[in-house]
Order: sequence, then C-alpha cells, then structure tokens
Amino acid sequence: MVIDTSTNVVIGKANEVFLRINAEPHIEYELRDHFTFQVEGAKFMPQYRKRNWNGEIHLYDLRSKRIYIGLLDKIVSFCERRGYSYKFVANEYYGSPFEVNEGISYQGVKDYMNAISVHSPRKYQIEGVYDALKHNRKLLISPTASGKSLMIYSLVRYYVDKKKKILLVVPTTSLVEQMYKDFAEYGWDSESYCHRIYAGKEKTSEYPVTITTWQSVHNLDRKFFTDYDVVIGDEAHLFKSKSLISIMTKLEHAKYRYGFTGTLDGTQTHKWVLEGLFGPAYKVTRTDELMRQGHLSQLDIQCLVLKHPPQKFETYEDELQYIIGHEQRNRFITNLALDLKGNTLVLYSRVETHGAILYDKINKDKQPDRKVFFIHGGVDAEERELVREITEQEQNAIIIASYGTFSTGINIKRLHNVIFASPSKSRIRNLQSIGRVLRKGINKVKAILYDIADDCSNKSRKNYTLNHLIERIKIYNEENFNYEIITIELKK
Repeated sequence: MVIDTSTNVVIGKANEVFLRINAEPHIEYELRDHFTFQVEGAKFMPQYRKRNWNGEIHLYDLRSKRIYIGLLDKIVSFCERRGYSYKFVANEYYGSPFEVNEGISYQGVKDYMNAISVHSPRKYQIEGVYDALKHNRKLLISPTASGKSLMIYSLVRYYVDKKKKILLVVPTTSLVEQMYKDFAEYGWDSESYCHRIYAGKEKTSEYPVTITTWQSVHNLDRKFFTDYDVVIGDEAHLFKSKSLISIMTKLEHAKYRYGFTGTLDGTQTHKWVLEGLFGPAYKVTRTDELMRQGHLSQLDIQCLVLKHPPQKFETYEDELQYIIGHEQRNRFITNLALDLKGNTLVLYSRVETHGAILYDKINKDKQPDRKVFFIHGGVDAEERELVREITEQEQNAIIIASYGTFSTGINIKRLHNVIFASPSKSRIRNLQSIGRVLRKGINKVKAILYDIADDCSNKSRKNYTLNHLIERIKIYNEENFNYEIITIELKK
C-alpha cells in the first residue's frame, strides 16, 4: 500500500483476517495505545512472573501495521474522535474493508428462513440473520434457549445455496452431534451435506459443510483451511484464546465470519478480541425479553446462604476444600435434590472430591424407581446424548454433572430445577448454566434455580465464596431476574 499524504489514516485489507493501516508514526502509536489492554490475572501467569511479559496485549501491531478487520468500526470511531481524516482502499484480491450487501432485505431473509425450515422463525431471529448477511461479519449475542441453532442453520443453508464451503466450529463433540441433529429436525438432509470431525474422524471431505470441535482442527496446518469461504463459531466465548486465534487467522480467505455466544465475560478485552475475529457485536435479544414474550419458562432464583461458624482461610483453595468436603453441606444438597419435584440438574466443579460424593449420597437415598445420572468429562458424547434423551422422557430424574459438561450446549426441555452445588463467580458459566433450565417443555412454565452459597465470614471480613455470591447477584440484577436470599443455619 502506498502512503497517502493527503489523508491521515489509510485503511485496506491485508487478507480476510487483518486490516493494514498506513498513518504517521505518532498516529500509529496512538492506535497501539488505544487498542492495548491489561490481561486480567496476568500477574499470576508464568511469563509475567518471569518478567518476559508486562501483562498487556496489543491488538494493533506496530511492526506489521495490522489489526483485526472486525475492529474496523472502532478504528473509524478512533479517527473521528481525534479529528483524523481516513479513507478505505480496495485490495485487488480481497476487496474493500467496508462492505454492505445491498441485495439483502429483511423481507427476503424472512421468506427464505420460512422456506427452509419446518419451524417458523421469530422476529429477532430474522433480524439477527438479516444483520449478519448484510455485513458479512458479526458477533451475534443471543442467550441460551433463544434459538441460535436456527439462525446458524439459516446462515449455513444460505451459503450452501451460494456454493460456498462452510466451517462450523463448536466447543464439544456433544454439540457437533446436536447441531447435526438440529439441522435434520429443521427438515434438511444433513447426511448429504455435512461432515463431522472429532476424535477418530477423517479430517477432510468433499461435503460443503464441516461441523467440528475447535480442539480437532486448531493444530492442523494452513492447507486444511484454504478452501473455506465461511466460518461460524458457536459458543465462541468457550474457545481457548490461542486456539481461536489460530483457527481464525489460518482462515485468511474466509470472507464471511459469524460468531455466536450467549454472553461475554464482561471485560472489554474479551469483547474486542471476539469482535476483531468475527465482527461487530449485535445483541439479538435478552433472556428477560424472551420470558416476557413467553418463549422461555419463568425463572425464580433462591439464593440459599448456608451459615457456617466463622472461619479464616489463607487461600481460596483452602476454602473450597472446606466447603465441598463439608458433610452437613453435602447432606443438605442431597436432601434438596431428592425433595424437589421434576427433573433436576445438580452442577459441581470437582469430579472426585465433590461430584462423586454427591452422586453416591443421592443414588444411595433415592427411591428405587428414580433415575440418577453422573456426568463428567470422562463420559463420552454418545452417553451424554443418551442421558439427555432419557431425561426428556422422565418426570423426576436427577443429573449430577460438572459445569464443564452440562452448563453449555445441552438442551433438555423437561428440566425443572438447577442446583449450583459449587461456588463460581464466572459471568459466562452462571448465565450458561441458568440457560439449561429455561427451555419450555410439556407442562412446564416455571423453572427454579437454587444458588447455594456459604457464609463463613470472620468478623467484618467476608469469605471468598460469599463474595462470589455478591457477584452473581449483580448478574441477576443486570438480567432482571427474580431472586430471593434465604439464610440457613447448617445443622451440626
């Protein structure tokens, strides 16, 4: 690119991943600083401790003069706020950095989505797909149970009809199979168009659509990604950062990029990296709006604060071991799960030291005809899917599952209760877990979350996990969820 002295900032495509920017040196340094972030928790990372890294990431690279294409709108805002003139230049092969598809209309998208599916799309789903197709790149934020799979299916079908090759990336093998089945349920011949990749599966195929986990492909060489025109990432927030960047940067010819997520972690860094890789964020809908419209079950949250004698813990790990090993606490969770009516999901974080203990207690005390399942990372995708199918036919089953296996991507419509048995302050994990219970099913209009917390406060000093509850309550307020805080003295 030739430097244009009449314009402060000249913006063009390097490929379908990066923009290349030409500007005066002082503007380049301003750009670097503007797109620099301190990584949360950096001080605990080995590179920082060894003083090999200052804990910052720079989204604009001074040496290559490159930055993710998805941040184009933020670059334009940067220029306008500072009074810098800018212009776009077209790359001979990749075209202009700013593109709008004028031929895409809302009515056309609506008619198309109705034509390709046995399910009628909702207004917000049509608007999301329309905005995505209009701009070629989008990070679509749509909560759990909002019908993301129909939006993904619509994009896939559109680009298959356009003779494009599509890479659909999801975080788990369960989601590979679920997405494949969802496409079939919408009325498509998935078998004739979709190839699935995970452990033991052939990596290459002639099918127009590849559905895979990011773990299965992120280490593949660049040649694998060459032929793909479209990339769609579902549950994009769950991809490990390095793996996501590896996949997305190898797809240097993929013009069409769409990320889907139910929620972000609340940090600007996380949002801007995902936007950079996929495109500007678009809020499709909100959970409380879906409840108001009757698309989701009504949600009640009971925050059950278990009162312990005052304790002093040196570390969070010390406190966690005390909590998950507490006999009376585990007995309380067991009794709660057994007393609840309807299918119940008990979520835990440690398999051997907590999940297995809860499973043994619940399974031992249950009625003989009541089904109890134990799910963790060692349970393969087929068995998890079987549990899901069985639960859909049951009225009173209990699933004891790790957050990592069942907090995301598992759709059980007949799920009535969720118990948070282990503490967590992760915004993403909490909202995704809540999403497990919100789907409407037969004779189900209401769902209940039992958020178990622990008060081990020593004088005025709150313990770690009580502070985690405070963070979760902030989320409940932000999402307009109904909640009640109930303090319970643990029996000795």
